[in-house]
Amino acid sequence: MPRRSLVSLALLTAAVAATFASSGPAAAHPGGAHAGGASAVDRLVITVSGAGEADGTVELTCAPVGGSHADPAAACAALAAVDQPFTPVADGTTCTFLYGGPATARVTGQWRGQEVDAEFTRGNGCEVSRWDRLVPALPSLGSGAA
Repeated sequence: MPRRSLVSLALLTAAVAATFASSGPAAAHPGGAHAGGASAVDRLVITVSGAGEADGTVELTCAPVGGSHADPAAACAALAAVDQPFTPVADGTTCTFLYGGPATARVTGQWRGQEVDAEFTRGNGCEVSRWDRLVPALPSLGSGAA
């Protein structure tokens, strides 16, 4: 391979690696540093309804951890463990008919430098699984009907 092609390949590889490094999990951005080196606070407002005693609105901040959430450290860890925690179930996904109850949640704010406005339900198996992956950021309601 000619030297010019090797240099181009090396530069392309470095650019791709830098892109993936800057979009990785929150743990890759200690102290609240986000993509591009800017410091930002992950701040979310979580509103739950139809879940009985778990109904209400809480604020959650990560990096630094805080807010009115009952367990902000565990909630932030749960969110950081999921690659894209606010992505909805893809259209056309085959889901079980498991009904997890009438609970809904809306999450708004900022996470990893991105604006968030996500809705969560428990209307089928996919939605229940999506909700349960974010517990304790969202309240634990069990995996079956609430």
